[in-house]
Amino acid sequence: MKAKNYFFAIVFMVFVALLAGCGTAGNEKSEGAKETQSNSEKAVETSGENMTLEVGVMPAVDSAPIFLADQKGYFEELGPDVNVQLYTNAMNRQSALQSGELDGAMTDVIALVNNVENGFDIKVTTSTDASFPFLINKDFDENKKDIKVGMMEVSVSNYLADRSLEPYNVQKVYINEIPARLEMIAKGQLDMAVIPEPMASQGELNGLKKELIENMDEFSPDVMVFTGKAIGEKAEALKLFHQAYNKAVDEIVKDDSEARDILIQTLDLKPEIKENIIMPEYQHARVPSEEFLQSVMKWNEEVIGKKVNVSYEELVDGSFIQ
Repeated sequence: MKAKNYFFAIVFMVFVALLAGCGTAGNEKSEGAKETQSNSEKAVETSGENMTLEVGVMPAVDSAPIFLADQKGYFEELGPDVNVQLYTNAMNRQSALQSGELDGAMTDVIALVNNVENGFDIKVTTSTDASFPFLINKDFDENKKDIKVGMMEVSVSNYLADRSLEPYNVQKVYINEIPARLEMIAKGQLDMAVIPEPMASQGELNGLKKELIENMDEFSPDVMVFTGKAIGEKAEALKLFHQAYNKAVDEIVKDDSEARDILIQTLDLKPEIKENIIMPEYQHARVPSEEFLQSVMKWNEEVIGKKVNVSYEELVDGSFIQ
């Protein structure tokens, strides 16, 4: 009888030990699951807050690497969730940037300098690569000296016109919308206008003459800027954005045929212009030099008639291309 009781006592102790072990294992698994879930939630939270970028671009060849990176999934592959928005009116793009609808946008160094001078917190993160032809009315008299030229007032079009039309007496007509400039040239209301590619080739197809403005500077006057808020809160997304941009540039340098197709498709242009588009020499993300920006600021001071008091460091952030 004692032996039987002893046997049951041992069995009972073993059973209790097994239950305790199972409970401990269950608790360990539960704690591990909680930790994994917590880490996952943190990753989702970080991704949702920092990896989304709203980017505004213009109907220009500068946009080709961004369009290509978007359509081929380079942004998604590297991480950032990039929403690319197209603007045909630079003032609308500027309003969207200033109101916080956009994290960054394609603009030019003249607009950049004036924005920073007026207290808007944006910085260049890379130059872009552009082609800027003049589109000329088909009946334009080459011997004519007094001409009407369409452009934006504080913009690269004004800058390039001053650098390229010295032999003429230029009456500047300020028109923000590119399609409106094209229409006015065609109707003879303007003699010419600075129009970025590929819109210039579209105008050429419609009977206007196209003449390329040679860029004698080391850098293009066009840039990508991002707000101080985006730079402060979305640094990783910006870094990966520029990596995707560089990957797209590598593709275009090898063969620009697909980039030409994407420009025509995205900008709703006629396929006949494909081989006539003057494509720039695309380069990896890089920031303009201090010397270049100083020369632009000097021109800008002459145009607006006052001293520009901004430093190179206030205009440029090169941390995303290193």
